[in-house]
Formats: sequence, structure tokens, C-alpha cells
Amino acid sequence: QVQLVESGGGLVQAGGSLRLSCAASGLFFSNNDMGWFRQALGKEREFVAGIRWSGISTYVADSVKGRFTISRDNAKTTVYLQMNSLKPEDTAVYYCAVVYGSNWRPSDYWGRGTQVTVSS
Repeated sequence: QVQLVESGGGLVQAGGSLRLSCAASGLFFSNNDMGWFRQALGKEREFVAGIRWSGISTYVADSVKGRFTISRDNAKTTVYLQMNSLKPEDTAVYYCAVVYGSNWRPSDYWGRGTQVTVSS
């Protein structure tokens, strides 16, 4: 079955960096678009970044533009989220998911998430 496993979260001070990884198995990874979402406590889920199967086309939400970068390594079946200049408002559980369509719609395939906490 499809498995997505996030890692790399943790506690970091404001201004710091983290790199999240999402290791995928059970699917033809290089055929699938992938995305990162986050959900802060008491808030709705937010789409953060997406990357097409080829890795050529990406999307980053305005809230993180210029600070976060999404990338993928199809040989390693892994998608990454490099997060720089972190702010307390970036604190959330971060999830990776298989996405599809021109509007990066999430599929039913999600990881369990990794907590990112940014202290001020």
C-alpha cells in the first residue's frame, strides 16, 4: 500500500532553518505530483507547496514564498521542503500528500505529519 513518511521536524528558533523529508513507497513516485500542507492548532489546513512529477514546475504559497523551497529526488522517492527564515507563525504539523490537478488537489494519500515548532 501507499506509505508517506515525513521526518525532519523539530523545535527551532525564529530565523532558523529546517528541512523536511517525505519518503514515499507503494506508488510509482515519479508519476505523481506531490505537495506539502500544514495545520496549526485551531486553524484550517493550508497548502504550502507543490511540485510536479518531473520536478520542473513548483508552487509555493504566498505566506512562505521566498523562504520555503520544495524539491524532489525521484530516484530516492523522496520530496523535500527546505524551510528558511522560520517564523513563529510557521508552527504547525506538516504533512506531505500525493496531489493532482492544476489546483494541487490532495488525494487520499497522506503521511502522518511531522511537528514544526518555531520559538520566538
